[in-house]
Amino acid sequence: MMFLDFEKPIADLHEQLVQLQQIGNQTNKDVTQLITDLSKQLHTTKKNIYTNLSRWQKVQLSRHPKRPYTLFYIHQICDTFTELHGDRYYGDDKAIVGGFGKIEDKTVMIIGHQKGHNTKTRQYRNFGMAMPEGYRKALRLMKLAEKFNRPIVCFIDTPGAYPGIEAEERGQSEAIARNLLEMTRLKVPIICIVIGEGASGGALGIGIADRILMLENTWYAVISPESCSSILWRNWEHKVKAAEELKLTAKDMRHFGIIDDIIREPLGGAHQQPKIMAQTVKQCVLQNLHELQTLSPQQLIQQRILKFSSIGSHAQNGY
Repeated sequence: MMFLDFEKPIADLHEQLVQLQQIGNQTNKDVTQLITDLSKQLHTTKKNIYTNLSRWQKVQLSRHPKRPYTLFYIHQICDTFTELHGDRYYGDDKAIVGGFGKIEDKTVMIIGHQKGHNTKTRQYRNFGMAMPEGYRKALRLMKLAEKFNRPIVCFIDTPGAYPGIEAEERGQSEAIARNLLEMTRLKVPIICIVIGEGASGGALGIGIADRILMLENTWYAVISPESCSSILWRNWEHKVKAAEELKLTAKDMRHFGIIDDIIREPLGGAHQQPKIMAQTVKQCVLQNLHELQTLSPQQLIQQRILKFSSIGSHAQNGY
């Protein structure tokens, strides 16, 4: 098992529990009561740690290498899934996946960022950082969903859009801006779920929706804590402070009225019980689709525009 730095007390107890079980197996001694007591202590420690996470610790959990990604959720919640490729302009961006999937009796278009689980697949997926062709592919699939009157589900999990020269040469900012415009006026229901990292325009490029949900240990902000620290303090050493100042957790986003609801995770994070997490996500998707499909296309568009134009606040100072 892999533990983060703040999970050291859990790691120590887990190691003791494993050693105790080994002693019991090797010596045939009855250590049942000791195992029970240690298991209770481990559960209590987990509960104390995970219910009092700082903003930076939640950022760390959102990046856990064992955390389930978009394709895992797709294969868990869909009875069938047909992936579609290419933007019909340049190429196929592997950092964004999408296609038609069937969730129980509902056919939906599912689009999301996809990261890798090892060095090879991370390079293949460009670490979940999409190029312009990724956002253009996403828009093409959304338009296809609209054509066949199918709802759209987007999974957001990216450290940001790819910032390289080639991405700028191919129109990164225009591709994201085009998605923002087009998604506001799509005539089908849209649900977005932040399943990991939600950074900057890279996340917002597929983030305009009628319902925006976040998993409990995820974050959503205009910039990552490290980049914020680098800009303000010229180094990454203040990333913890930056995370606190950015107020980027799911709880913060709901407080500000940016998201609609928080999806609870299993104790310790989504990676602890990924299949259970996937079923929870599935039920949230079905519930929100049921509510949204009672609205007409005109109502969807009007409410979507009102939703985003109402985000934020300002004070008049007489000017």
